[in-house]
Amino acid sequence: MTVRKTETLLADGRALYYFDSADVVRDAKDTRDLPPTTTSSEIRWDPLLDQWVVIASHRQTRTFLPPADECPLDPSRDGRQTEIPADDYEVVVFENRFPSLSTGAVLGADPDDPTHERRPDDDPLFTRRPGIGRCEVVCFTSDHSASFSSLSPERVETVLDAWVDRTEQLNALPGVEQVFVFENRGEEIGVTLSHPHGQIYAYPFVPPRMRRQNESARRYRDRTGECLHCSVLAAERSAGVRIVHETDLFTVLVPHAARWPYEAHVYPRRHTPDLPSLTGEERADLARVYLDLLRRFDSLFPTPTPYIAAWMQAPARHDRHLAHLHAQVFSIRRAAGKLKYLAGSESGAGVWVNDITPERAAAALRGEQ
Repeated sequence: MTVRKTETLLADGRALYYFDSADVVRDAKDTRDLPPTTTSSEIRWDPLLDQWVVIASHRQTRTFLPPADECPLDPSRDGRQTEIPADDYEVVVFENRFPSLSTGAVLGADPDDPTHERRPDDDPLFTRRPGIGRCEVVCFTSDHSASFSSLSPERVETVLDAWVDRTEQLNALPGVEQVFVFENRGEEIGVTLSHPHGQIYAYPFVPPRMRRQNESARRYRDRTGECLHCSVLAAERSAGVRIVHETDLFTVLVPHAARWPYEAHVYPRRHTPDLPSLTGEERADLARVYLDLLRRFDSLFPTPTPYIAAWMQAPARHDRHLAHLHAQVFSIRRAAGKLKYLAGSESGAGVWVNDITPERAAAALRGEQ
């Protein structure tokens, strides 16, 4: 499947990319009078937890649950200008107007130093850095009332091509260490725009979850000479009880130690580090496997299931051989009308308590309720 990519600029200089499955000419201009995007992003080091925290105070003013007829992700039509200048589109990616990280981020004054004379890296206990990186929005369809699970397999292939393109381009940016593709769906999750969309973050560090996975994979490889993910996948396929769906190229499973009430992982059978490493045949199969899983999630409850879909890829520069591409899809809903809140054990101690056994969740996703 050949996808045409067209690049343009929005009125404030942000980049926008159209991805089309047909040879479409995209020449609509953004005629809005927009001020330049300004950010105050920085990252601060937490020495107790050995990880970075992003501070982005300018995001307090971002768009929050606008009426459907004022959605900024709809096409520009009938004289109303949105973030997408075209009057229709297939898949669009653009730089977030309210980014958590930015390639132009500059470190502001140190609030702990009123003289502003101390360099930000002088005190290792209060390390600050500019929030260098990039945040992009991915619109899956121009249809405001659609969802990812309602897309055709061909459209999902176009989305995959967009994710591959952006992963390659963002991995190449100076200072970027990890590209994270994800989708949040549902107000219960915290979504502030109801139009079907996802995001891509390019971090200036490897996030804690990916770093911990890589550290575990390194220890396992040092001990056994094998890939930890490949071994887990083989063990789950042998056990069988938590397998949700399989093809010749992909396996969908509920992990043995699932944290969320309903959580499933999508693994390529072949060891591959990231989305750009998938073959054309694998992308086509993944489009159908992923759609099948999202539809299984939506069949769990009478109303659409809120979920987060997180694509775990290899870091941009280091430990790429340790990573094994997979998607983690999970919901905070544990029953109709009931949510799984992160209470004291999870939020305070980091110890998860799951109300549903992974085996029961896998059976539900297989439709065996």
